[in-house]
Amino acid sequence: MKAVQIKSYGDPLEVLEVVDVPEPKAPGVNEALIGIELAALTKYDLLSVSKALGGGPALPTIVGTEGFGRVLAVGDGAENVKVGDRVLAPPLSQTWREKMIVPASSLFPLPDGDPYQLSMLSSNPPTAALILSEYTQLKPGDWVVQNSANSGVGRSLIAIAKARGLRTINFVRRQELLKELKAAGGDIVLVDEPGAAEEALRLVGDSSVRLGLDAIGGAATATLVQVLSSGGVLVSYTAASGEPMSVNALQLIFKQLRVEGFFLGFFDHEKKVLPAMREAAPLVASGALHVPVAAIYPLSRIREAVAHVLRGGKILLEIQKLN
Repeated sequence: MKAVQIKSYGDPLEVLEVVDVPEPKAPGVNEALIGIELAALTKYDLLSVSKALGGGPALPTIVGTEGFGRVLAVGDGAENVKVGDRVLAPPLSQTWREKMIVPASSLFPLPDGDPYQLSMLSSNPPTAALILSEYTQLKPGDWVVQNSANSGVGRSLIAIAKARGLRTINFVRRQELLKELKAAGGDIVLVDEPGAAEEALRLVGDSSVRLGLDAIGGAATATLVQVLSSGGVLVSYTAASGEPMSVNALQLIFKQLRVEGFFLGFFDHEKKVLPAMREAAPLVASGALHVPVAAIYPLSRIREAVAHVLRGGKILLEIQKLN
């Protein structure tokens, strides 16, 4: 069967290759064999391949953090899924291969819906859901502020927050996204430009903004710090600009703000990812959570897909044809 493998860590455009690997054996007790059809290609995948995050499995290794497909067989004792169910592979499980054996307990049947949208459930929605839950106690009516609101995590946050009765302030960098994200459920959507933070605070009035999500770093962080209320928490989950976070020390001190970092793969989150995916699945199936896909590439064109990710846009890999 086909898989994407690396024999050395380095530039993804150079080290990723499609290879033939042995077919998996029949599933054992409490295991399932799944056929992977689609996989979202993320910046995290590229950072892992380049070893920018440190660590990594022994080489050569199959790569890939997300996968979507169908259950092909189940072993004895596997009760929560059956042959034919559409499922998500466990996150961070070397998913860029046509078939794989996984613990059946890590799977759940997906609802009917757009397979391309469901294939993106593994990381962005759980990231949004867990950040909303793990850092401060939010109640219906509370405000959350974020930048990169048009990203996969950003759109997930809008949908999940609305389902929980929370309200969102969403900063973007392009004017044409305002109407689209308002239609997606964003309560306040503004271009991050001079005066945007003041406008957000005017619209919020006397309400409290207790949580901020930073995906950009640099000057974009300063806008979130300005909008956060006293005692608020700023959570960074990626740094698209590659620049150090710009934080006004006086606001940090006198607002008594807290700054945290989030990574979905940390051990603390392991048992919480599956419930978060379950929470988001109906939102995707209903269309309440929709992430535009820039392009879909076959596995054989993995390096072209990587080049597209580097240019921007949500990219899917077609591991096998949907059936």
